[in-house]
Amino acid sequence: MSTKVPQDNSNQEIDIFQLSKSIGSFFDRINAMIFRSIHFFVRNWIIVLILVVLGFGLGWFLDSNKKTFENQVIVTPNFGSVDYLYSKVDLIESKIIAGDAVFLKNEVGIQNPESIKKIEIKPIADVYKFIEDKEQNFELIKLMAEVGEVKKVLEDNVTSKNYTFHSISFVTNKITDEKDIVEPLLKYLNSSEYFNALQKIGYKNLEQQIIQNDTIIAQIDQVLNGFSSTVKNAPKNDKLVYYNENTQLNDIIKTKQYLIIDQGKNRLKLINYDKTIKKINSTLNINSIKVTNGNFKLILPILFLFLFVLIHLFLKFYRSQLLKAQVK
Repeated sequence: MSTKVPQDNSNQEIDIFQLSKSIGSFFDRINAMIFRSIHFFVRNWIIVLILVVLGFGLGWFLDSNKKTFENQVIVTPNFGSVDYLYSKVDLIESKIIAGDAVFLKNEVGIQNPESIKKIEIKPIADVYKFIEDKEQNFELIKLMAEVGEVKKVLEDNVTSKNYTFHSISFVTNKITDEKDIVEPLLKYLNSSEYFNALQKIGYKNLEQQIIQNDTIIAQIDQVLNGFSSTVKNAPKNDKLVYYNENTQLNDIIKTKQYLIIDQGKNRLKLINYDKTIKKINSTLNINSIKVTNGNFKLILPILFLFLFVLIHLFLKFYRSQLLKAQVK
């Protein structure tokens, strides 16, 4: 015989009834809260209207007068001037933060210093160019990667400052052009007497190297042309002619190939060597895209209403607690 007692369904029915009642009470509380919120705004409609109009007006003013534009100048520092470049940009940034308009106008040459709000410099990561034809740089990357993540190594100041190109970014509150900030900035960065002396010597040395390489290539061509003429003019006979494998003819050809490649690189370098800090490109007046840009007229009314509700709730809480304290 089975000893199991049939289950009583009355407990389940009670639980379902209580759950249904709890859900109903929950929606009643939601409805009551919505009604109280509507009633609160209806009762204080004058204050709400004033806050909305005030927030919209102030927001419209800020939207029309607080525009920001991002600007970027790509430069390449020559003659070991990377640290010098970074220190100069950091100095300008500190003067902007301090509001030193005199320094920005008289020393840097920016005629409207109040228009520039921020400036910074960052390297443009190009690890392939960093290790191009530079075995020591490749070995450095390998060595540093063994003790840390490759990404961190590439972004580290020790590595990143040795990249070829660097980006100077600055923010202005109005539209600018090359003459307003870029030209005075580059003139200021190229005003170092020490690096100007290095630039003159480096440029002259590179020109002499190009001339000398052209002379060597011409001499190699004469040697090769002479050898070619000798072979062509040699009497033809049935005897075999053997050339010694130790001849330096192959070395001469390889030297010419190396010099031609080196000349191409030198002529490209010569374009950049006319300045210590050479400007590569500039992009100006990029409208800054931020959440607040053009949206203050919507954000401020909501913010004012939120603060009004928050203050009301705080005062209500304070009064209730004060009343409880007096009763006790």
